[in-house]
Amino acid sequence: MPEQEYIQHLLHDLQADLHLVQGRKLHSIFVGGGTPSLLSGKAYQWLLTEIEKLIPFEDNIEITLEANPGTVEKDKFKHYVEAGINRISIGVQSLQADKLKSLGRIHGENEAINAAKEAQAAGLNSFNMDLMHGLPGQSVEDALSDLRKVIALNPPHLSWYQLTIEPNTQFASKPPVLPEDDTLWDIQEQGQKLLAEAGYEHYEISGYAKPGYQCKHNLNYWRFGDYLGIGCGAHGKITQPEHSGILRTVKVKHPRGYMDLSKPYLYESWQVEKEDRPFEFFMNQFRLREPCNKQQFTDYSGLSLNKIEAVINTALEKELIEDLGHSWLVTNKGHRFLNDLLELFV
Repeated sequence: MPEQEYIQHLLHDLQADLHLVQGRKLHSIFVGGGTPSLLSGKAYQWLLTEIEKLIPFEDNIEITLEANPGTVEKDKFKHYVEAGINRISIGVQSLQADKLKSLGRIHGENEAINAAKEAQAAGLNSFNMDLMHGLPGQSVEDALSDLRKVIALNPPHLSWYQLTIEPNTQFASKPPVLPEDDTLWDIQEQGQKLLAEAGYEHYEISGYAKPGYQCKHNLNYWRFGDYLGIGCGAHGKITQPEHSGILRTVKVKHPRGYMDLSKPYLYESWQVEKEDRPFEFFMNQFRLREPCNKQQFTDYSGLSLNKIEAVINTALEKELIEDLGHSWLVTNKGHRFLNDLLELFV
């Protein structure tokens, strides 16, 4: 796919959505999905320059690019920095050859380590490394060995999360043998201790950051903020004026359909029903290890606290959350059994 042609479509897509964000500024951009590190630095420079002409940037805007270690060439990150990208997210997933093969990844341990070193050499003060645990056949020591090696590279941010089997994937059609629950808990408990000792704050269910390096873009998601989704298969969420509604959008997924000028970029859109808003709000907010403001819930959902009083009382009785007066806080037990907590709001 010619990169110039695709970027032109991205800009047209953005122009079609501008009416949704009139008067706002961008405080973060996240380029993800597929393998965005295949595009050149020049392509991103053009894209970001044109985006800023359409929507003004905040002075301290965070611009993140996801990178596959298997596509990182020497000096490539320097070109991205020159284009205006100031944060890289490196999809490591594992450092063990057999685990990477089972995940269908094209890189090995050396490529992942080199990608981190390239990010540092390019002057990227902020970069993330994605690492999975709970992989097929993985022992506690396997998982901790991966984690120790990544910590040794000193990334300012680390996303460390458990493998989940998604529908319509190879793992879903042929489910692998995954570690037992007790093994998963041991991995989680010992891994969190390693991260804390290394100076990482556990600020989100799978997010760990050195002081000052939390991901702005992800925090906006979890705080139920708004975002535009531009590009193939991109999802967006916009709160409408005076919290009169919440609009969700999905763009055409397949590149051929997305770039068909005879069709719209928008695949579907819908208003989030009032009865669904508590689950959507808490599904995001309860991922964070910070208090959840009660007034924010009423502002974003358009619902009174009375509507969820019974469910909140159940969560309190089960010691999944604490009531701090003006806010709620998820307990350690609540984070461990987060799915059980969220099911209360379905």
